Amino acid sequence: MTDAVIVSTARTPLCKSWKGALNMTHGATMGGHAVKAALERAKLDPAEVEDVIMGCANPEGATGQNIARQIALRAGMPVTVSGMTVNRFCSSGLQAIALAAQRILAGEADIFVAGGVESISCVQNEANKHMLKDAWLEQNKPEIYWPMLATAEMVSKRYKIGREAQDRYGVLSQQRAAAARAAGKTKDEIVAITTTMKIVDKNTGQESTRQVTAGEDEGIRADTTYEGVSQIKPAIEGGVIAAGNASQFSDGASAQVLMSDKVAASKGLKPMGIFRGFAVTGCEPDEMGIGPVFAIPKLLKKAGKKIDDIGLWELNEAFAVQVIYCRDKLGIPDDRLNVNGGSIAVGHPYGVTGSRLVGHALIEGKRRGVKYVVVTMCIGGGMGAAGLFEVV
Repeated sequence: MTDAVIVSTARTPLCKSWKGALNMTHGATMGGHAVKAALERAKLDPAEVEDVIMGCANPEGATGQNIARQIALRAGMPVTVSGMTVNRFCSSGLQAIALAAQRILAGEADIFVAGGVESISCVQNEANKHMLKDAWLEQNKPEIYWPMLATAEMVSKRYKIGREAQDRYGVLSQQRAAAARAAGKTKDEIVAITTTMKIVDKNTGQESTRQVTAGEDEGIRADTTYEGVSQIKPAIEGGVIAAGNASQFSDGASAQVLMSDKVAASKGLKPMGIFRGFAVTGCEPDEMGIGPVFAIPKLLKKAGKKIDDIGLWELNEAFAVQVIYCRDKLGIPDDRLNVNGGSIAVGHPYGVTGSRLVGHALIEGKRRGVKYVVVTMCIGGGMGAAGLFEVV
């Protein structure tokens, strides 16, 4: 019986989109940096890798042209190592890991690199919108094209989750993330990156560039209070979703090295964790945020596990409202959920988050001595995904 194991993880810091250190860094540069670091941490010859699988929610422009292939080359891997870009929106990074693990379990090959990359700064506002909508879908299922903000407002309205609860959750995320950073709990994940950043003068609008070294996540604010967050204007007039209770736009990359347990043992590598399952499911597009409510039971049923068997949960904080709903609906203990904060504080580069959460969950799970961790998230278009990992 073969197991697919994760033997290393590495990521860039997550930097504020448009205003942060990575605001003009190409996806190949970010991704190559993370992949190279993950390979070095595994002490692995890059030529041994079968394939580089990278998730990306907006695979065009600076993250287009099969960015995974570019990343493999940028990481210094030989031309014999191929690349595949995967898009399942916010679960793209987790999907990439699942695909690599499944290919190992199928006996296709023994060693893969998987992860995610996203440059919201360079791509989102420049995205191609030519013929964006299908006429039949627009008439019969228009919610498939709703912005995520609208779906979050719908979850709030439909399930009666008010602004105060969302803001208080957002503050908790910031406080937990700040405490984790102060305690050095992400130092084993982040690999500092030196790059060129665009600077825009607030008064004149004049642009310039300077070299910077980013070594920490930029979105964390240790001074966040409920009083301050509650005064932030909602994104939509009359709505409840605001900057303090929604994930931050950010740029970055993350990667893991996966291999069969037998190859890891032959190389003397100590696995971080074992892939134990993955599930994805659909739900109504207008309430896409509740996707984990359907994906998690499906995952646990296949694995023969229950909620209480999971020692640590990483449920992506796309919006506080959907985390609150999923937590309460499934009965996930608050002291096991997003214990070091989440995307509200740290940031959410869509294609990266699943990979970041896997690496973080395995490190934090080891620190806490738990056996199983679950990484889960909602997905645009009305879906949910969940992955189960055993901590080694």
